[in-house]
Amino acid sequence: MVIKGALFDFSGTLFRIESTGAWLRAVLQDARLPLPSAELERLAADLERAGALPGGAYPTAVPDRLAELWAQRDRSAAQHRAAFTGLSREVPLPEPQLHDALYERHMTPEAWRPYADAAEVLAGLRERGVRVAVVSNIGWDLRPVFRAHGLDPYIDAYALSYEHEIQKPDPRLFANACEAIGVDPADALMVGDDRHADAGAAAIGCAVHFVDHLPVDRRPDGLLPVLGLVDQG
Repeated sequence: MVIKGALFDFSGTLFRIESTGAWLRAVLQDARLPLPSAELERLAADLERAGALPGGAYPTAVPDRLAELWAQRDRSAAQHRAAFTGLSREVPLPEPQLHDALYERHMTPEAWRPYADAAEVLAGLRERGVRVAVVSNIGWDLRPVFRAHGLDPYIDAYALSYEHEIQKPDPRLFANACEAIGVDPADALMVGDDRHADAGAAAIGCAVHFVDHLPVDRRPDGLLPVLGLVDQG
């Protein structure tokens, strides 16, 4: 197989969201609402259990009233916001407006860090003539994150679930990405961290390679094997 195109997931693959504690701390600082460290840690742990941070831990349990919305959260911007602020509101915070402020914070470039080898791998693919698309289940425009971190020049196309109103593992989202970069699915490699959602690319004939969804400092070179796969082809 000659790999002519590479599809990448966003969260947990190329980038990682900040910790729940850092997320909450940043919003409290902006709101000028200092909390004792013990209280901040307690609230951060509650928010993590609730699964309120997009890109963070999954909920330990989704409330029945949010179950249907949660299952389809990535199909529109409104559903995405409603699902995650709904989970956030399961945790009482000092001020009600903090729930929306937390959601806004996660969409900022400051909330995300690229994995250490992301730039090297994307640049290496560009040098090899491999076209690259980002395929993400998401409810907002992540392009500014790529621009702020200097990775946008390496991306040829974005296939974002909320823009197409379909979400992975639906094969159509991967097909849209392949079409956008002009590559036949049989000549494309999908790289992701979700064994269920990202495996949907296999249904249209893409090869699939998984990486581990780990903190940035615990996965310094998890993407580098992608270059080896391309070179082997």
